[in-house]
Amino acid sequence: MRRRLGQSLRVGIAPGAVALLKTSRFGGNAPELVAELAFDGGSHPESIAGALRLLLEGAGSANWPVTIVLADELVRIWQVTPPAGAARLADLEAAAALRFQTLFGEPTGAWQLAAGWDAAQPFLVAALPRHLLALIEQVCAAQRAPLVELAPQFVAGFNQWRGALKAGAWYGLVQQRVLTIAAIEDGAIRAVRAAALPEGADLDWLAAHVAREALRLNLSVPARLCISGHAPAAWSKGAAHPALACHLLGQGQGAGWSDCARLAATGSRL
Repeated sequence: MRRRLGQSLRVGIAPGAVALLKTSRFGGNAPELVAELAFDGGSHPESIAGALRLLLEGAGSANWPVTIVLADELVRIWQVTPPAGAARLADLEAAAALRFQTLFGEPTGAWQLAAGWDAAQPFLVAALPRHLLALIEQVCAAQRAPLVELAPQFVAGFNQWRGALKAGAWYGLVQQRVLTIAAIEDGAIRAVRAAALPEGADLDWLAAHVAREALRLNLSVPARLCISGHAPAAWSKGAAHPALACHLLGQGQGAGWSDCARLAATGSRL
């Protein structure tokens, strides 16, 4: 595959599927779906690495920069409150590791932590499986496709749209019938919550769900929720609710694509 100036590849990796998109920084072109591959083995790192190798080989990816977006099922994301008096990165890392063990019941040895470390306010942390990361890096190196970025889907989506969030708004991402919400206060994420969408989830359900989460977190109920991803049709443009304004972001991108292809597109230019 011949590469032009400004072009790059994006790979979505989910349990049992990988998808490859071609993107460009110039011309305003939307991402182009190149290939998809389903595989046995689910979340097993060797199975994922084998599928990624076949995907990149088939596309002729040598010398193409690659961004990888991991499905949130493959990672762990949580919020950490910095300990009082924290002054060093080591203090914040220790707090994140302790919170991880409390939430997930295991030490962080098999996980690589990435965060917006902050000693003054709560911060978001993502844990990525070390073995899977090593295999992905090996595959990209063997294919001579430089790995320039790797992020969980929720992080990629939030980074893409954070500039569009107005004061007082929360952010949400819908993928594979799961809604993940970032509760935002004073411009910072205070918590991340994920919930399966029930059948027939309409704006009444959404408004009630957001209100319950705000109550649990002791935060003010937001007047607006900005949502990216594959939102239910009942939340589409034109729908309204007296308690919650639902604003959909980037709708129409990847219409007709699979969940994995939409995963790969998360964080890309529209």
